[in-house]
Amino acid sequence: MTDTEKSILDSLTQLDRAAKSMSGPGPKPDLGGILARLDTLTTQLPRGTDPNLLHYLHRKSYEKARLFLLGREAENARGSCGH
Repeated sequence: MTDTEKSILDSLTQLDRAAKSMSGPGPKPDLGGILARLDTLTTQLPRGTDPNLLHYLHRKSYEKARLFLLGREAENARGSCGH
């Protein structure tokens, strides 16, 4: 896993935690910063990055991207686009 992929995984994990906390009481997290960071990191991925990962990130399928980076690609449900 590249450093950029590690940073993406960290951001995806942070996004997952933030999204889950939205149903609880208190102030809602600002997801905009996390989403902007993911967009920036996606553009920094090197050539040769797995096309499935790129597909998930470009389509904003962040849970699929997170599972992919965790080595749990088999858990990804097939989407309407065929991925």
